[in-house]
Amino acid sequence: MLTGKPLVLAVVTVVSILGLGVETRLAGDINRGSFPKGFVFGTASSAYQYEGAVKEDGRGPCIWDKFAHSFGKVLDFSNADVAVDQYHRYNEDIGLMKDMGMDAYRFSIAWSRIFPNGSGQVNQAGIDHYNNLIDALLTKGIEPYVTLYHWDLPQSLQDRYNGWLSSQIINDFAMFAETCFDKFGDRVKHWITFNEPHTVAIQGYDVGIFAPGRCSVLLHLYCKAGNSATEPYIVAHNMLLSHATVFNIYKKKYKLTQRGSVGASFDVIWYEPETNKTEDIEATQRALDFELGWFLDPLMLGDYPSSMRTRVADRLPVFSADQKALLKGSLDFVGINHYTTWYARDNQTNLLGVLLKDTLADSGAVTLPFGSDGKAIGEKANAIWLYIVPQGLRRLMNYINKRYGNPPILITENGMDDGNYPLVPIKDALKDEKRIKYHHDYLESLLAAIKEDGCNVKGYFVWSLLDNWEWIAGYTSRFGLYFVDFNNNAKRYPKDSVLWFTNFLNSTS
Repeated sequence: MLTGKPLVLAVVTVVSILGLGVETRLAGDINRGSFPKGFVFGTASSAYQYEGAVKEDGRGPCIWDKFAHSFGKVLDFSNADVAVDQYHRYNEDIGLMKDMGMDAYRFSIAWSRIFPNGSGQVNQAGIDHYNNLIDALLTKGIEPYVTLYHWDLPQSLQDRYNGWLSSQIINDFAMFAETCFDKFGDRVKHWITFNEPHTVAIQGYDVGIFAPGRCSVLLHLYCKAGNSATEPYIVAHNMLLSHATVFNIYKKKYKLTQRGSVGASFDVIWYEPETNKTEDIEATQRALDFELGWFLDPLMLGDYPSSMRTRVADRLPVFSADQKALLKGSLDFVGINHYTTWYARDNQTNLLGVLLKDTLADSGAVTLPFGSDGKAIGEKANAIWLYIVPQGLRRLMNYINKRYGNPPILITENGMDDGNYPLVPIKDALKDEKRIKYHHDYLESLLAAIKEDGCNVKGYFVWSLLDNWEWIAGYTSRFGLYFVDFNNNAKRYPKDSVLWFTNFLNSTS
């Protein structure tokens, strides 16, 4: 068990960094030099949360445009029509990354900027925009890591055949992906097909709180359409086959000349058994099976976990022999989005499953960030689900190491949020010592997994460079290293964590 060293912050003289006189702090015990040579540090974003410009240069609508403009779907009734306006301000933001010393930028390509109707005619203005973004990154020495699908399905495909519920989408996604390989692959060497397919399946099709907002809980009182017991499994199945199809296209047609890699990013809460009882330990494994294993088992081992096949039975789609062969081994690297750790215990009554009839109950595990005694597993951030448990990252890395044969891993997202408090002066909102400690402690846990346990981790991406539009939380949640003043032309201000990372990334001993 990793105990974690106390955060060492050495206060040094006031200097000018990023054009501002500020008190800097150094991570005295770990820095870039602590990590293996070539380890990549970057920040992460997504098109819908960052770009804005939703009606410019031929972009077509996506499912989140419709969802965010539907009454009551977003906590603060906001939308991402402007977001942080990175569509127009990417050069400014690239400069911020460069000044910090970041190596890479993970961003997503909006499908409906390339194909406004999801398929058919390519929109040249969209191609031009991402060419300009990629070139600007490389000019500054920042490597692009590109996500192809970060939840923003073209609305036309949802309207035409229900999007991910139809196997027709496999061909349309493959066409979109291959267009990106063709247009950008001479410079983009790191591709992520999907961001958090588990989140798409559960939040979009089980509980219905994300686009496209389908579910059957509460007898359709919340969602107008959907089936929470079956649709998440169908969506996940089609996303898995879409990934494998695209991986195969890249391998056969582009890899030899472009020499890039293709992976996917999976959201993973690490689960600790609430007690040492056998039934709770087994429930913890099932919780992991129904989250990470649901996607990584088919891609690494060729089929769904046996616990899913047993418990879901005929509601779980079946892969053909050819599909299993296509799926198995279709990852050059594993992307992991990890923020928090929860407890798991056996759901002995299964009352939840009887009432809801949904995929969340199928695992037979109750997962919560606090125990039966009401005590939280760690210190809480702002989000209701995010509790700070750094050692969970090390344990997760070791789990992947042992279960899947130590594949190359990128931590494609890690971070914590503060609340958005309009009455707090900006100068006070920039003091984010809690975020500094979060990143320090999670990086220290990751370093132990690499150096002491031999886990094959190749990079770490902070979520996020900027405060941004956080899906159903709107602008109420601030994950950024930079504070964004949404009331003043989205002006960027460096938080103390920017200065911490600047010192971390520019120290090697």
